[in-house]
Formats: sequence, C-alpha cells, structure tokens
Amino acid sequence: MRPSSERIDEQSVGHGFIQPSRIGAPGCGMATVTACADTTGMLDLVLPLECGGCGLPSTRWCEQCAAALTVRADQPHLASPRLDPGVPVFSLGRYAGPRRRAILGLKERGRTDLIAPLARALGEGIAHLETWGILDRSVTLVPAPTRRIAARRRGGDPVTGMARAAWPDVVQALRSRAFARDSVGLSVPDRQRNVANRVRLVRPVYGPVVLFDDIITTGATATESVRVLQTAGAAVLAVLTLANA
Repeated sequence: MRPSSERIDEQSVGHGFIQPSRIGAPGCGMATVTACADTTGMLDLVLPLECGGCGLPSTRWCEQCAAALTVRADQPHLASPRLDPGVPVFSLGRYAGPRRRAILGLKERGRTDLIAPLARALGEGIAHLETWGILDRSVTLVPAPTRRIAARRRGGDPVTGMARAAWPDVVQALRSRAFARDSVGLSVPDRQRNVANRVRLVRPVYGPVVLFDDIITTGATATESVRVLQTAGAAVLAVLTLANA
C-alpha cells in the first residue's frame, strides 16, 4: 500500500509546528494545508509573500519549484556519505536550488508553510521505496536527533514536523545530548567526534525502522543514530533524506 498524499493523520499543533492536514490540492503554495491557514496568516504579517524555493513574489510556492521537488520514478537515489552507517542511504535529490532554499527557509526563517511541499516529496519518496519492496506500511519513521537549543531557536523540530506530516507512524526516539555542537562548518573527523556517544535513545521503538533526516552530508549523525537504534534492538532498514550535500 502506498501512503496517501491526500491524508495527514496529525492535524494539531505539535513540536512547535502546525501539521498539514491535506497535501496535494491547490492552495497554501502547492498544497492545501487546512491546519496551516493560521500560520500562513501570521507569516503574511511579518514576511513578504514570496516563493520559498526561488523568491518569486506573490506566491508561497510556485509551479516551477513544485516541479523541481517532484519525485521522479527513479528517486530516491542511493547516496554515498563519507561515513557509512551500514544501511542503505536514500536521498530525494541534491542539496541545491529550490530544495536547498526550501529547507533553509523552514529551518532558519520560520517558513512553516514549507512543511507541506517538503512533506509531500517525502511521502512520495517513501511510496517509491514501498513499490521497490524496500519497506512497507509497518515501518516506523524515526526523525534524526535535533539539539534542544536548535529546536527552541527554530520554534520546534522541523525534521519531526515533516515526518509527522508525511507518515502515520513516527516515533521521536532520539535526542542529541547536551554539548553537541552545530555541525555546520566542521570537518568529517570533527563531525564524527561531535556526535560520538551524544545521540541517546529517549523512547523505545520496535519493528522495522527508517531513519529520516533533512540533509545528509558526512553521514556522522546518521551513523551514530543507526548505531544507537540497532543497539536498542531496532531493525534499521535504511536512512532517508530530503537532500544530500
């Protein structure tokens, strides 16, 4: 069975973000997002109305950027981060263009309306993995850990927000321990040291699992997260990301 892009189980505020209740119809950029109407209204008061992927005025998500995020029949593709987590790593595309700007807009500019197009792409990617026989509806999506200070600064955890908008079974099982630094700008060895023993299990997760993150760069966070999940007995099938750098 393929996850429906027309239904979202989460319709309430969670993790600091309004969860989209419908994806795939006109409105709210490329998608109708019933529950994000209030968020969009608030954004209109503080941000200019512009496309989150290219900056085109008078729209939140333009047709060209919607097309750029459409998941092709051969996607997600296998990525090869420098650190191997020991399971397949799938990415929906390169960290560039509208994909990059949308992720940055959501994480750094408070563009919570961009959860909708990003979550739709995620849902389509999961559907393709189902079709290929890599996973099925029994899988649990586990968001990669986010530092508490980063989540507070962003008003919530965008990775968990996208996961909950795209898939019915999401467990926020991982958390970054205190003192883990922001990984931006760190070398591969520094990233590895930064996350070593700093990802912890905060909630049990059972059965088949897919680790989800927005971006994979060196693979340090994914490798440590997979190790922690496997040590706790989870059967990690794969890592899935919106983008690879």
